[in-house]
Formats: sequence, C-alpha cells, structure tokens
Amino acid sequence: MKNILIQIRAAVSNEKVIWRKHVLSRLIERGIKRKEILKVIIAGEIIEDYPEDQPYPSMFLFKIVKDRPLHVVISYDEFNKIVYIITAYEPTLEFFDEDFKTRK
Repeated sequence: MKNILIQIRAAVSNEKVIWRKHVLSRLIERGIKRKEILKVIIAGEIIEDYPEDQPYPSMFLFKIVKDRPLHVVISYDEFNKIVYIITAYEPTLEFFDEDFKTRK
C-alpha cells in the first residue's frame, strides 16, 4: 500500500492528474480548493481502498487541511501513471467517528 501511495504522489508531482467533471462541480458546491485536494493526496493517508474497482483501483484519502477534515476519492491507473480525482468532501460525524476516518 505504501508503494502505491509513493507512485500516486509522484504522478501528482508530475501533474499527471485528471479532474473528473463530478469533482469540479462538488468543489464549487462545497467550497473546497484544488490545492487543498492536492495537499490531501500529497500528505494524507489512505483510509479505505478498493483494489478491485474498475477500470482502476480506487481509494479514500484523509487529511485535515486548515482545521478542516477532508476526504478525497481517487483512482489510479498504474500503467499510465495517472491519478483520477473522483470526488472530495468534508466528512461528518453523522457517518464517521470523531477521527473522521472510521465509518459508523
């Protein structure tokens, strides 16, 4: 898992990122900036992963950015070394424990 995160961070550093239309509209709705999303990917941690997802494995990343917990859902095309940013949101205590990592 750590190795894949290194590859994902390298892809982001090399600007090999595709922002899905869905995430772009959600960022506007939720007042989240692109640079905050990139910070989650570069410095956050994987809290859930779905290696069987198609067409590429996906995962949830978590980081607190500017006192705000954020989840970012990405998929990674390991062959082409491209990160697809699918969605991002601020987790709530309705669905997550106080650590904002563990689902209720």
